[in-house]
Amino acid sequence: MTPRAPLIGSIAPPAQRASAVGFVALVSILILRRRENFVHTFCETKHLHIFIFAGIMSPMTGKVREASEIFRARGGVLRMSEALAAGISRRTLYVMRDSGTIEQLSRGLYRLAELDGLAAPDLVTVARRVPNGVVCLISALAFHELTMQVPHAVDVAVARGAEKPRIDYPPVNIYWFSGEAFNSGIETHRIDGQPVRVYGAEKSIADAFKYRNKLGVEIALEALRIWRARRPSNIERLLAYGRICRVERVMRLYLEATS
Repeated sequence: MTPRAPLIGSIAPPAQRASAVGFVALVSILILRRRENFVHTFCETKHLHIFIFAGIMSPMTGKVREASEIFRARGGVLRMSEALAAGISRRTLYVMRDSGTIEQLSRGLYRLAELDGLAAPDLVTVARRVPNGVVCLISALAFHELTMQVPHAVDVAVARGAEKPRIDYPPVNIYWFSGEAFNSGIETHRIDGQPVRVYGAEKSIADAFKYRNKLGVEIALEALRIWRARRPSNIERLLAYGRICRVERVMRLYLEATS
C-alpha cells in the first residue's frame, strides 16, 4: 500500500509543517498582490515592455504603443501639453519615461529614446520650449559657421512685450527685440527633424554689430570677415539689415576699413 503524504497538522514533522505553512502564506501574499494590481517589478526588453503582476507576466497595454506612434508621427519630440492634447495621459507619459521608452530633454519636453542621437539637442530643446523665439547672436553665428566661439548658452530673441520664457535647461540668454528688428531675417531650418527658427547670416551679423558692446566688437568683425570670404556675398542685403538694426553707418565704416 502506497503511503499517503502527511497532512498539514500535528501528524506532520515540525519542519515539514513550517515549510507547508510558509508556502501557504506565500501563495496568499501573491493572490493579494494580484488582486490589488501590485506591480512586483518591471521588465524592459528592446521592443516589448512587460509588467510582472505577482509573478504573472502580461503584455503592457496598448497605450504605450499608441503613444509611441503619436510621438513618431510628430517627429519624436513632444511637449507635455502637446502629448496631453494628442490623447496621451500623464500616467502613460510617466510610465514611458520611467521605462526608458522616452527621455526627458527638459522640463515638460520628451523625446523617443529609440531615435538617433540629436546633432543639436540644445537648439531643438529651445525651439520646442520657446516656439515663438528665434535663435540669435552667437548661437546663430555658430549655426551659420560665422564664428569660432562656442556658445555656453543658447541666445534667443523674443518679441518685446511677450511673456518671458521659463526654461530650466539648456541655459539660455534672452534678448528682447522689437518690431522689424525681431520679425525680419527669420529662417526656419529642420534640425534633427524639428523646425528651428534662426536669424539668417546677414541679419545675425547686423545683430552682432548692434550688440557689439555686450558681445565684443571682435565677434562682429570675425563674423563679417568670414562672411566676406564666402562667394557670393550680398553687401546690399547685409546693409539692409544694418539699417533695420540701426547700425548701417558703423557697418559701412568696418566694410570700408576691411575692403
